[in-house]
Amino acid sequence: MADSDSPAESRRAIFRHRLATRLWHWTNVLAVVVMIGSGLMISNAHPHLYWGQFGANFDPAWLDPPRFPGWITIPTDYNLAMARRWHLTFALLFAFALLVFMLVSLINGHVRRDLRIRAGEVAPSHLWADIKAHLRLRFHDPDKPDAYNILQKLSYVAVIFVLLPLLVFTGLALSPAMDAAWPWLLDVFGGRQSARSIHFIACWLLIGFIIVHLALVLLAGPVNEIRSMITGRWKVPHR
Repeated sequence: MADSDSPAESRRAIFRHRLATRLWHWTNVLAVVVMIGSGLMISNAHPHLYWGQFGANFDPAWLDPPRFPGWITIPTDYNLAMARRWHLTFALLFAFALLVFMLVSLINGHVRRDLRIRAGEVAPSHLWADIKAHLRLRFHDPDKPDAYNILQKLSYVAVIFVLLPLLVFTGLALSPAMDAAWPWLLDVFGGRQSARSIHFIACWLLIGFIIVHLALVLLAGPVNEIRSMITGRWKVPHR
């Protein structure tokens, strides 16, 4: 899986990522980094999670996350008001970029062509074969190098159509302005504190996805993978 460009190891290049995907990917990188950093500062302001409508310092919490060091938060010094400004500004970028990407992906056929999950792909034997291929560091079908494997499809569909919208809507539920306009949104999530807990759980799941994603990029050949997300062109690995 080495990422070499020497003439002796030249490989066929294919067009893999459309412009909409590439733009959304790098917009997300910026937005998510700022939102995670500012979200950790917001967590530091009250690092307790509750279920239901209400929760305060002396109420029993279901989880008490640790306080995060300044080198990983935005801003680095304790400033809840500034963290909220950063978080809300980039949350708007994040939400509208997701909406545009989902609409464009439906229009240009990206969802139907690349992310549609077929019944045979979720058969236990097929899933197990894909897991074994990943453990052998074989991430692409040599006969269909431009196709996503089933583990990629399941993870991308879960993140794009479940996890990210969940972050957006729980974030909207926590906004006082949206709470006034759509009071029913908090009821959907079982109250303000439940919405806050779900928001943080979704954030941690997203961080876990990012860690796995970056690890797989490193294992698959970071130069080739990053270049493909910049130019759209991806060099097919050797069989």
